[in-house]
Amino acid sequence: MSTPVVLICGTRPELIKLAPLMRHFGKGCAVVYTGQHHDHSLYSRIRSALVPSMRFHELGIDGVGRGAQLGQAVSAVDEALASYSRPVVLVQGDTTSALAGALAANARELPLIHVEAGLRSHDRAMPEEHNRVLIDHLADLCCAPTELNLKNLLAENIPHERITVTGNTVVEALRTALPSMEERAALLSARGLRRDGYVLATLHRPENVDDPDQLARILRELGRMPLPVVLPLHPRTSMRVRDFGLTRLLVPLLVFEPQSYPDFLSLAAEAALIVSDSGGIQEEASVLKRPVIVVRRSTERPEIDGAFGVLVPPGPRIGAEAARWLCDVTGHRERLRLIPSPYGDGTACRRIVDAIGTLLPLEQTLTAPAHRLPAG
Repeated sequence: MSTPVVLICGTRPELIKLAPLMRHFGKGCAVVYTGQHHDHSLYSRIRSALVPSMRFHELGIDGVGRGAQLGQAVSAVDEALASYSRPVVLVQGDTTSALAGALAANARELPLIHVEAGLRSHDRAMPEEHNRVLIDHLADLCCAPTELNLKNLLAENIPHERITVTGNTVVEALRTALPSMEERAALLSARGLRRDGYVLATLHRPENVDDPDQLARILRELGRMPLPVVLPLHPRTSMRVRDFGLTRLLVPLLVFEPQSYPDFLSLAAEAALIVSDSGGIQEEASVLKRPVIVVRRSTERPEIDGAFGVLVPPGPRIGAEAARWLCDVTGHRERLRLIPSPYGDGTACRRIVDAIGTLLPLEQTLTAPAHRLPAG
């Protein structure tokens, strides 16, 4: 069997953001899922909700270190690509799975599309920064969400003809998955919550949860919030809290299991404030018009800084910024409602498909691009 497009992914955010493209291509594409996230709560529900019927390869690569995971994923993705005749390979974001897909496509001299290209934190301590730079320089087409991302790519001497500004598919994914106001109200009622009456928090990044002192600082700040804090607990964070003996710090919080995407969006849309170290939530906050405190040392999404969010380190600044946002929740909600998201108008999927068709016509035999890693 041959197919024009093969999507390579391995995490919940990738499945969410690629869902609009999966729906567009339908049976004309296949998905190779590495298994980088294979926890049931992070994967199975998302796949059943978002992925249409299509050819779906599950590689089951999880539970190993980063280097071993990358090596195994490149080999397994290469084997999966061998079953298709000259496909276009598409990767999204900056995960180990995306890099594996890019390297496997390069090794097979296949056209490579990078969705969400050009993001830069300029933080070399962040593994994802290395991944995204490598992928962008291997890609035949870099789909940049914003003009700032375009400038980042041009600054690295990536030719303009290999770049297109598309917006981010998260806008379409969110609008499709977001429950109605009535459904959101019912969800809050079932959980004893009210609109603008709680803070939503998420934590999972190694820089925050793999350091017991950093994790304790963040949890203490969340426990001091003037509103109840809802914390859908990521499996990695749950394990670290237990291993570090920090379970007492969860007592003041409303700890939930990881949510389905629609349920999470409901909680985010109705929250007074979001506190998170997630990259994707920074984008989603700008679409939902909610304020977000980004607890990290750096961000690759500075477009929201000063409008929808603020970047702070773990510690007292979390509480100080929360107080500022919570002093006038209704006023901030109205102000943010009028600010457009920097990630586009919900047409990213069409723009990406049009760019692929212009650069690499899907109905024609594809020729191998010239910029390849040297053999041997």
